[in-house]
Formats: sequence, C-alpha cells, structure tokens
Amino acid sequence: MLTALGGFFKRHRRKLIFTGAVIGGVLVLARVARRKLLELQEREADAYITHARRVHHFESNQRTCNMTVLSMLPTLRDNITKQLDCESLTAALRARPANKLEIWEDLKILSFARSVVAVYGACMLVVMLRVQLNVVGGYIYLDNAISSTQGPEAIRVPMEVQQRYLSSIQYLLGDGLSELTTEVKHAVQSVVGSVSLRQSVTLRELDGMISCVRTLVEGDGRQELSGFGKFMLAPEDDVLDGQVCGSREEELTAQKMLSETRDMMDSMDFWTVLRACLDRGFLRLIDGAAESFRQDQITGSGGRNMMGISAEWLPLAKVIPILDGQSHVVCSDAPNHFVQELLTMETVRNFAANVYEAFSTPEQLGK
Repeated sequence: MLTALGGFFKRHRRKLIFTGAVIGGVLVLARVARRKLLELQEREADAYITHARRVHHFESNQRTCNMTVLSMLPTLRDNITKQLDCESLTAALRARPANKLEIWEDLKILSFARSVVAVYGACMLVVMLRVQLNVVGGYIYLDNAISSTQGPEAIRVPMEVQQRYLSSIQYLLGDGLSELTTEVKHAVQSVVGSVSLRQSVTLRELDGMISCVRTLVEGDGRQELSGFGKFMLAPEDDVLDGQVCGSREEELTAQKMLSETRDMMDSMDFWTVLRACLDRGFLRLIDGAAESFRQDQITGSGGRNMMGISAEWLPLAKVIPILDGQSHVVCSDAPNHFVQELLTMETVRNFAANVYEAFSTPEQLGK
C-alpha cells in the first residue's frame, strides 16, 4: 500500500504541490481578509462613534446658542428702549402740553424706528451668535479630543480665551446698536416724516413704508447688506482694547478667532442667512401689526366698544402704538415665538452646521 501511495505521489507530484500551494494561499488570504475586515469594522465603529459624538456635541451647542440668544434679549430690549425713548414722550402727552403736535411727530419717528431696530437687532443677534458659538464649539470639540490623548496642557482655547472672544458680542448690543439706531432714524424720517398723523394708512401701505426704510438702510443690491458688519463687530484695532488676556499665546488665539469670524462674515453664506432672517422677521412684524389692525377697537356713538371689527385702514396716529407694541413682542422674554422661529429656520441650522463642521475637523488643527 505504501508503494502504491508512493507511486501515486510520484505520478501526481506537481498536481499535489500545486493544490497544496493553492489551499495554503487561500488560507493565508482568508486570514488576511478576516484581519482586514476586522480592521475595517473597527474603523467604521470608531468613525460612527466619532460622528455620533460630534452630532451630540453639535446639538448641545445649538441648545446653548438658543438659550444664549434668549438670555440676551432683555439687554437688547433695554438698550433699544433707552435709545428710542417712546415712554417719556407718551408720559409728556398725558400732561396735555402746548407742543402736543410736536411730541406726536417725535413719537411717530421713534415708534417706527423702534420696531425696525428691534427686528434688525434680533436677527443680527441670532446670526452673529450662531457664528461665534459654533466657532467656539468646534474648538472645544477638538480640544476635548486632544486633551484625552495629550493631556489638558494641550488645550488651545481655555475658558479665559472663550469668554474674551464671546464678549465681543457686547459691541452689537452697545455701540453697534447706537450706530444702527442713528441710521434707521434718518431713514424713517425720510420715509414717514412728511406723512400726516391723520392720514389713513392701509396695512399694505405700512408694509411699503417699512420696505422703503429697509432699502435706505440696507441698499438696493444684495451686496450692500455686507455693510452691516460695522454694527456687529468692532473695528479690528478696537475690538479687544481694554481687555486683559493671560498670556501672549492666549492673546494670539483670541485674535485668530476674531479674524476667523471676520472671514466668516465676509462669506456670501453669512449675508444670505442674515437676509433670510430679516425677510422672515419683517414679515412677522407686519403679521403682528395685521392682528392689531383687526383687533382695533371702534367706539360707537353710544360709547359701546365693538371688538373684532376688521379695519382695512387706520389713521397713522393709531398705527404708532401698534408698532411700539410690536417692538416689545420682538424682544420679549421667553417664550419668544418671534425669535424661536428665527432660531429654527432651516437656513440658520444648515449655516450653523457648516460653521461647526469647518472648525471641528482635524484639518483645523494644522491651520
């Protein structure tokens, strides 16, 4: 039997060797393929976990941004109220002064300007904070990833730098708002200054007046809106003046983040999103005024108030308190449906995701 096997091996030696080599190669390839498959599965699992972690961090960052916007509305409202003080004029009218008509004319300008500035301020606050908090959010995400492997000393944006960078939003609520208010008042004076208080105004005409004010403030073309940057961020030489930073490295980091913010504000995406917010905001302003038009009280000859009568027009004097009331609606405390609608706009969310993506990718570390 052994002789027969030996003879069989001799006759088929090449075939057996070839078959053995093939089987061995298949086994080796199977092991390599299995190892590669495991590595691929591990990479996919790591990528999924990383993606899930980034999504979770992004969603958390957006909630923080929403709360920050809402928390700043009282400051915005108070500053607008101080700069466009309708209350003192209203109190003066109650005393029946001799210059009553002059006070009414001033109140007309201030009420129009206050409602317009409120919409501008709320929209700029929403978009600007979306940029700043997602820039910071991207840095924080990368810092967390670095510190987990290299230790906390590798963090690039400590809390002091974050606070210093985010404090630049105070310019929008202060000097920027003052400059915006001045321009809006001039525009309002040009549009409604010559309109009589007794003149009947339809809702469409009111919308047209506000559109004319917007044109004077924003300009005719889409590129003109980029001039709004002067209201949102202080001049580059002044933005960090008077602030103390812990080290030269932190100083450079804060300057870098502000420079990146300016670059973001120079993009067409930024102004497209801001314009979308403004269009939505002024639409809601007119919608709110329309509700007041419909709910206007008309007193009959017997002194009985008849509610719910739709008014196609109102004297301009009656429109003044309507606009003043809308400015308070725009900047009201939470729940603020006006600002909530801006915060949940798809264009705003997509823009926020793009900003966060740009500053939370590993490629950002090499910049």
